[in-house]
Amino acid sequence: MGRVTVRRVVRMLSPDGQRRRPDALAAEEPLEIRVGGKALAVTMRTPGHDVELAHGFLLSEGVIASTEDVHTARYCDSVDDTGRNTYNVLDLALAAGVPPPDTGVERNFYTTSSCGVCGKAALDAVKLKTRFGPGSSAFTVTPEVLAGLPDALRARQRVFASTGGLHAAGLFTSDGTLLAVREDVGRHNAVDKVLGWALLDNRVPLSGAGLLVSGRASFELVQKAAMAGIGLLAAVSAPSSLAVELAEENGMTLVGFLRGASMNLYTGEHRVLDSSHLSGAGRR
Repeated sequence: MGRVTVRRVVRMLSPDGQRRRPDALAAEEPLEIRVGGKALAVTMRTPGHDVELAHGFLLSEGVIASTEDVHTARYCDSVDDTGRNTYNVLDLALAAGVPPPDTGVERNFYTTSSCGVCGKAALDAVKLKTRFGPGSSAFTVTPEVLAGLPDALRARQRVFASTGGLHAAGLFTSDGTLLAVREDVGRHNAVDKVLGWALLDNRVPLSGAGLLVSGRASFELVQKAAMAGIGLLAAVSAPSSLAVELAEENGMTLVGFLRGASMNLYTGEHRVLDSSHLSGAGRR
């Protein structure tokens, strides 16, 4: 397995002078995802949880819907000049009867760490139809629970703490419990990893969980959440206009600029409960 962090000596300049010291960098390596021996996509990712990443990617692309849809997943055909396995090619064999990905899923060249849809073979394939209908999700949460989630997520970002260079995604319950957290140099990879975890743990559709991301909410992240049946996506930073439109189209709740007790509700306000009304109802 590839390294998650890499050490490098740097020259550090500050008002107090300069010195050389070791610095931890977040590792970034390519992962080629194959299905049935055929290359499907290459993404630049942080090594680790690759099987989850591949399952989450296939789920969010509409190829699979459960762990039973994948027969095997194995590393193959990736060695360096010394013959050592680099673990940078992962081949998944679909279960019997599961249709292979159509050409719309194939990426023209590669998926960068920050952008997933920019390499789509056809723009018509960008909007995917979910099998799980996030609009029917009964998931609700209070503003107080949402306010505590970014700090809880940061506390689980072990590699970010040492490098400062990774995004994170976490699945959470209505009471704020983080079910799983994954880190990666790419926002969409972090989401694919956590969705892959849920798929492998037989938790999809995720109608009873929310998704928190450490950066902005892009169109593709909303799409990935919708494909897993998630009714609420919360982001620490801003959403894009297309992200808001897609969330509204799918009946999802989209929260942006989640920073402490401050947040913006862009769509699906009914899932964020007014805690003052709840306490008032309890006294009557």
